[in-house]
Amino acid sequence: MARLEPETGVLRIGHRPERDKRVTSHVALVARAFGASYFFLSDICDLGVMRTLASVEERWGRGIKHFSCGLPHMRYIEGWKSLGGKVVHLTMYGIPLEEGIEKCREFRKPLLIVVGAEKVPPDVYEEADLNLSVGNQPHSEVAALAVFLDRLYNGEELYLTYEDARAVIEPSEKGKKVRLMEEEEDEL
Repeated sequence: MARLEPETGVLRIGHRPERDKRVTSHVALVARAFGASYFFLSDICDLGVMRTLASVEERWGRGIKHFSCGLPHMRYIEGWKSLGGKVVHLTMYGIPLEEGIEKCREFRKPLLIVVGAEKVPPDVYEEADLNLSVGNQPHSEVAALAVFLDRLYNGEELYLTYEDARAVIEPSEKGKKVRLMEEEEDEL
């Protein structure tokens, strides 16, 4: 599979294990399914989230080059910037998506997309190269990430497949069809 440009990573900050486990797992899965190459969970290491991502990667193919957890959010941000990347923070307080998406492409650098759970610390707003809003009403960070990545990649990410996938969905007008790469077709 050809990689999408610009390369992206997703940094999830403010994760609360008991409250956010499912949402953070969905952030990781959307990052993977919509073309991101990296996923980072800051400040805490929730092995349940990491196991979910690893399990999906094992069955559906390796879309994420690297994922990690537990470092302070500023270590991820500073590390990304030190390698020449840019940081885009998705927040309803940023400039509108329509104004900012072209700026993201013009950077011509890998993008670290920051999505928060609880109140986002001021240093994230300050260190971001761009604070970008996907709408100006409260909604899910999962939705914001999906819309952002879709606009960034112009829909090219929607039907990604990975060479090492053990299972591939076969489009079907009715029913569910999954082709197992090591075995015969499995009809659900």
